[in-house]
Amino acid sequence: MITPARSRTSALAALPLAVTFAVTGCSAASTSSNTSELSTTPPASSSADAATFFPDVEDVSVSPTGTNLFDFAVTISSPYDTPEQYADGWRVLAPDGTVLGEHTLTHDHAAEQPFTRTQPGVEIPEGIAEVTIEGRDQANGYGGTTVTIELPGR
Repeated sequence: MITPARSRTSALAALPLAVTFAVTGCSAASTSSNTSELSTTPPASSSADAATFFPDVEDVSVSPTGTNLFDFAVTISSPYDTPEQYADGWRVLAPDGTVLGEHTLTHDHAAEQPFTRTQPGVEIPEGIAEVTIEGRDQANGYGGTTVTIELPGR
């Protein structure tokens, strides 16, 4: 169980990352020739509610870029993407649910489905070997199909 003090500490520790991610906004996907890059594709979402209310994470690529730093390229699908309701971000979670990084999307991607966006320089503490990526809908929050991926070199 996370205590309120730990929750506040985690939130404060994540604040600089959240600000950085918000400033970088929505950028084009990057490619990498790094041979240690990993990618995975999850099974299709089986919940009608998830398909209606939440975007699905379809694919994730992760590349190490420095000591405890990783670049993420995340492919999101949200068939309802309109200016009124759209996928507005995704986050990187540790196995215990701690938010390690977030990427904010500032507009819909109705003409581009699915779409891939990158987030460079996500700091992942030593001892964490895999992370889960979860999409966010501006109206309903986090949910939908997630992807859990092993970190290269860990």
